[in-house]
Amino acid sequence: MMLEVAADPAGKGPEDTLMHAEAREAGEASARFLANNAETLKRIAARLRASRPTMVVTCGRGSSDHAATFGKYLFETLIGVPTASAALSVASVFSAPLSANGALCIAISQSGRSPDLLRTVESYKAAGAFVVALVNDAASPLAELADERLPLHAGPEHSVAATKSYIASLVGLAALAAHWAHDDALLAAIARLPVDLPRAFALDWSAAMPMLADARNLFVMGRGYSLAVAQEAALKLKETSGLHAEAFSSAEVRHGPMAIVQPGFPLLAFATSDKAGDDVRAAASEFEARDALVAMADARDPAGTLPTFGSHPAVEPILMIQSFYRFVNMLSRARGYDPDTPPHLKKVTQTI
Repeated sequence: MMLEVAADPAGKGPEDTLMHAEAREAGEASARFLANNAETLKRIAARLRASRPTMVVTCGRGSSDHAATFGKYLFETLIGVPTASAALSVASVFSAPLSANGALCIAISQSGRSPDLLRTVESYKAAGAFVVALVNDAASPLAELADERLPLHAGPEHSVAATKSYIASLVGLAALAAHWAHDDALLAAIARLPVDLPRAFALDWSAAMPMLADARNLFVMGRGYSLAVAQEAALKLKETSGLHAEAFSSAEVRHGPMAIVQPGFPLLAFATSDKAGDDVRAAASEFEARDALVAMADARDPAGTLPTFGSHPAVEPILMIQSFYRFVNMLSRARGYDPDTPPHLKKVTQTI
């Protein structure tokens, strides 16, 4: 079913938003990132192989912290180095001392200017960590602070809802992990992203529109590499469409959250082609047995409810979130929102 989405009184239809235009550029952004950072990625990877970090600490908020979740699964599954997200308040509010000698600190940011992020990175650097920044503003304080910079090259992003910068962050983390691990299959899949991302953006996810057009709550589910895009999708459903969406691992959702699932309860799921995706598929079947409404992007079933296509399991979530961005922009307009200017939000959030 294709839902008709009318233009607003000012003539702004779903394809006229900044969000739509910027999300559509993700393929070009990924091409710029890979071309401009090729030598830097190799240099960083060589250093990390020569001096293996004791741990990886990621720093980011919002979409950037969701990208960090993706990095966690990459670094732990491909490299075997424990990875955790920093609690930024430890440095910015509590001013607590850190011990980080031998650690890799990866900071992820669109603006590179949030005070608590900068304070945290300063603390880790002073404590002996090697700092790598994935940042869209190459002239930002974060870029100046880092030992190595990986500019996202996403270009200006004016919509409050981050899209192409998030995807560029995922591409950057995947490329860093692939170079570090010498994973040729993953590197080949990443190299195809400038072509595959436009294909993903063109896919029609309107089959999920009827269950979400009037919804108030839903779960978004992933596992492993796809958990990060489940988190990102839940955030975008909140900020662009006024939907209370919660993201869960398909393992975690079977605990307390499953108790509130009633007939008609909506679930959006992201299933990769690996074993983690098998568990997402199994959990989705449990939801359907409770008469929940399930829409799933399934890399094993490209013609399923939400069309997608297979690649390396670590790249499939990047393609899925690209398809989702086009869909959620349409959903936002259908629900009477402007995805470019969510209420109460700014492009750069000055948290301390």
